[in-house]
Amino acid sequence: MSSETVLPACFILYEMTVRTRYAPSPTGEPHLGNMRTALFSWLLARHYGGRFFLRIEDTDQARYIESGIEAQMEALRWLGLTWDEGPDVGGPYAPYTQSKRLKIYREHADRLVAEDHAYLCYCSPERLDGVRKAQQVRKEPPRYDRHCRGLSPEERRAVEAEGTSPVVRFKTPLDGETVTHDVLRGSVTFQNETLDDFVLLKSDGYPTYHLAAQVDDHLMETTHVLRGEEWLPSAPRHFLVYQAFDWEPPAFAHLSRILGPDRSKLSKRHGAHAALEYREQGYLPDAVVNFLALLGWSLDDHTEIIDRDMLIRHFDLDRVLTNPAVFNAEKLVWMNGVYIREMPDQRLADEAAPFLERHLARPIDRELFMRIIPLVKERIKLLSEIVDMADFFFTNGDLKYDVETLLGKRYASDPAAALKALEAATERLEAADGWEHGRLEAAVRPLAEEFGVKTGELFGVLRVAVTGKTATPPLFETMEVLGHKRTLERLRSAIKRLRGETGAK
Repeated sequence: MSSETVLPACFILYEMTVRTRYAPSPTGEPHLGNMRTALFSWLLARHYGGRFFLRIEDTDQARYIESGIEAQMEALRWLGLTWDEGPDVGGPYAPYTQSKRLKIYREHADRLVAEDHAYLCYCSPERLDGVRKAQQVRKEPPRYDRHCRGLSPEERRAVEAEGTSPVVRFKTPLDGETVTHDVLRGSVTFQNETLDDFVLLKSDGYPTYHLAAQVDDHLMETTHVLRGEEWLPSAPRHFLVYQAFDWEPPAFAHLSRILGPDRSKLSKRHGAHAALEYREQGYLPDAVVNFLALLGWSLDDHTEIIDRDMLIRHFDLDRVLTNPAVFNAEKLVWMNGVYIREMPDQRLADEAAPFLERHLARPIDRELFMRIIPLVKERIKLLSEIVDMADFFFTNGDLKYDVETLLGKRYASDPAAALKALEAATERLEAADGWEHGRLEAAVRPLAEEFGVKTGELFGVLRVAVTGKTATPPLFETMEVLGHKRTLERLRSAIKRLRGETGAK
């Protein structure tokens, strides 16, 4: 017996409305692999003017996390992957939460039993565990031994009289082959004798993925199922379910794994985090979308910065790769920096201000912040870096830094020389003809030659005195924004500290 299935008509995209879905299980925080799957599904639907819907697959009650649904939705919202139908917005195939569709799955499981494609299994967990252990001893692959497949009606009535709650198992053909079809990988043949009689409906009435996802994808008219390649071994089970119902399967595309740079399983040590952690770290959603799109897809052989509109125009499955994608944290940081530099100043200020306000625990002067943005825009790659680059603009009172930082390498052994440099620079700045950065630099720069030091060494001690930091926006532009009064106050404070250090008066 062969259960080969012909290529589904939904491969002919121009004759249909493309319907794709993202169907997460709320068992934890969504990660980048989840979001890559959601993105590709979203892009395919948007490219063809179709529909993208969200379905919550919450049938694994043992691993269910109450906050998991909102975490999935929040990650999608942050990335701008809006859905047309879903639990919160409804749609023609509601409900979109599987725990609210249990009656539907029971009806379909009963249909398979009635049509002899499935059967009731009464085996206890203890018996199943014993079967697995015996198979391990014999070095056989663990699988159900089909004990209940051939029970007579009398045997079934007897075991049911004991009050045992059965599961529903699919009656996998014992011979022949099942041919699965994948948009990316072509046809793959599985020998049916290698497949088990898998559970469709658990004893608590909840379905397994093998039943629920196939029933829902059919009823919700899903045309394309994009999912990770870890589901490839389960593909023959799902094609068998479609065949048993006499349904045409959707087009399946099993996306490649995402590996770390060392080609091992992606983990935090490679710089990978839960999806929403990237928001907290200061990544822009457009940059993350761009980065994720290139994990297994390409526009061509060289273009790396691709905006959302271009992705929608060009995305298709024919350029999705089956080779594992390699995660490069450094590339993501670089890409985020590119997007930051391309942002209008006002938008960058709006995006970056919350990071600074959380750090300072108070609102900031937005007018002042707008003057700072051009100074930092070329220097930050993450929105969170705005804190180190700009918090000193909003600091009142004395800055916090130690004398060693103020002196740096050049003046570490000669604090008196640093004191003289600061005093001279302060005098020049007090006498400067205007407080525009060019005039300030012209007033101070000649001091380096006069004191026989490099300009970087002189500017370094001034920078720490004015900002409390060794890395900042351009020194004299910073002084200009800080203003005459605050700049001189900070210089005089540094002089006072050095005088105490050197014993000078």
